[in-house]
Amino acid sequence: MLGRDGSPGRPALPREGLNGRSIPRAVRPPSVSGLGLDSERARHHLVDQLVVAHRLHDALAAAMREFPRHRFVDPGLASRAYEDVALPIGHQQTISRPSTVAMMLDRLVRFMSLEKRGRSRVLEIGTGCGYQAGLLSRLFGEVYSLERVKDLHLAAKRNLRGLKCFNLRMVFADGQEGLAAAAPFDAIIASACGELVPQPWMEQLAPGGILLTPVTSGSTQVLRQFVRLALDQFETTTLDEVRFVPLLQGTR
Repeated sequence: MLGRDGSPGRPALPREGLNGRSIPRAVRPPSVSGLGLDSERARHHLVDQLVVAHRLHDALAAAMREFPRHRFVDPGLASRAYEDVALPIGHQQTISRPSTVAMMLDRLVRFMSLEKRGRSRVLEIGTGCGYQAGLLSRLFGEVYSLERVKDLHLAAKRNLRGLKCFNLRMVFADGQEGLAAAAPFDAIIASACGELVPQPWMEQLAPGGILLTPVTSGSTQVLRQFVRLALDQFETTTLDEVRFVPLLQGTR
């Protein structure tokens, strides 16, 4: 695995390719809208419920208690920020349910040792509003997040301003292409569902790395886990049914 210090063998990221800079089915918990809308108390209550329902890793629970989800939704929906529901963020996109985010990130966190997490490189496909990207930045060493919709890319940067996500780089790009200039990645996590897993993702996953992505399976969507065992050998596991927006090609 390549280190965070830019070890030899990894091509340098072109400055223009970053398009910016580092940014200084489960049990459903009850609604917390009566606890003070976007308050810290409501956030902690939701996370407590998720911990009980999913036995979340301590590091993930701490990050979710710290991170203000209400900053990533429309002000008119702030009263629902700490309910376990997906909410619209514009452009036919949503911020995923907290339980879905928790389930996926918990699997990534438990896959790596603490030491490896600290020096890991992670790629997120689909920045959306930036909420999950921010959580990833609290949990892993170096995080890249791709978004194909320019307005969402810019909104996510605004949402994350002041949250000290110094190890996070957000890139305006077609997520289906991955980010070859920063590969290989110890983990890749996708927030959009396609019928097939794009080949660049498989190629950009480091040996021993993990890829989590929703895929279409018949009339439903399922979460699939891929672990790269060797150059062309992957261990595949089908996890829970999920529901995500479609994986689309190109930028706009």
